Amino acid sequence: MNAARRLALQYVLLFGATGVSLPFAGLWLSSRGLSGAQIGTLLAIPMLARIVTGPLLAVWADGFGLRRTPIALMGVVMTLGYGAAGLVDGYFAWAACWFVGATAMGVLVPLTDVLNLRLAGRLGYTFALPRAFGSAAFVVANMVMGALLLTAPADAIIVWLVVASLGVAVVAVWGLPPEPVAEGEPLRGRERFRGLGRLVKDPAFMTAIFAIGAVQAAHAYQYGFSAILWKDEGISEAVTGQLWAFGVVAEIALMWLFEPWRRRVGIGPWIMLVVGAAAAVLRWGAMAFAPPLWLLWPLQGLHALTFAATFLAGIQIVERLAPGDSQTAGQMLSSVLSAGVLIGLATAASGTLYDRYGAGGYWAMAAMAAAGLLAALPLRRQLARERGNGDR
Repeated sequence: MNAARRLALQYVLLFGATGVSLPFAGLWLSSRGLSGAQIGTLLAIPMLARIVTGPLLAVWADGFGLRRTPIALMGVVMTLGYGAAGLVDGYFAWAACWFVGATAMGVLVPLTDVLNLRLAGRLGYTFALPRAFGSAAFVVANMVMGALLLTAPADAIIVWLVVASLGVAVVAVWGLPPEPVAEGEPLRGRERFRGLGRLVKDPAFMTAIFAIGAVQAAHAYQYGFSAILWKDEGISEAVTGQLWAFGVVAEIALMWLFEPWRRRVGIGPWIMLVVGAAAAVLRWGAMAFAPPLWLLWPLQGLHALTFAATFLAGIQIVERLAPGDSQTAGQMLSSVLSAGVLIGLATAASGTLYDRYGAGGYWAMAAMAAAGLLAALPLRRQLARERGNGDR
């Protein structure tokens, strides 16, 4: 099995887990009697904590000889966290266990992305191809879990997460290529922290990851409460899974078909980011009107732009703006902001927004996406300079 296929298998397991966690975690917590505000807070805690856990784990990961080692260890931690959540009782116990599992899941994505970037650059395959297999697994997980929940108890969500997490650890140990973290000996901890500090002081880099993060964080209301809102509107769990799956099918189509073409013709990441941000303003503004089922399908199709286009643009922008010895730190900082601080704040607010306004809470997500769009506009010149021959 070549490196791209091994990465594809790892993404399948990782996003097979997130494909259940993102749309259905709220349902599992709701089955435990938690309110919208409690669910929003519990889901937000590990996201907000990434402002600390993300950089620390990035520096920790770069201290190993091989990139697959911290991935395997985080897979074990993820297994233990979600497994314990299914065994304990009480809000604070659930919050503690979910914090462990979600923190490990959150760091696994950028760690795997960095490994994929390194191997894609060295071996010549397209970064988006292995990751698109993960998106396909996300689709399957949406649909299978949605169908299971028609008859199975909500605890099936936890069982799925534990099995997938354990698979991540096993494949990391025996399947991922032994790619070194750096040529020669790993950098000492102090030197790794210096590289992180240089990125934080770079205004162009920080503006870029804010723009990326704001657009991605605007998905918070959808991730935490779409399943609950749709159930309130009479849409079954099975159809909810199909709606999520349709959005990810559109995402896969962009990664497999559009992304290779985009790179061939030279369409730069700035345009991708601006288009993704504009689509997010449209999507979340429309969702605030609680649209009928027929309109949900094209709105879910916009996921190809609001998530996939923004994600791929973000990966390339960070790669372009971060020095070669700070790639892990750069991708982790971007993940910390988008999948941590900003989405954590948005998720925490989403619980209260849901309790008070229902679907109207999506207006806050449209405003967040608009902020990302405004931040992205002045980045074009900086990215053109970094590229050296212009950026479209």
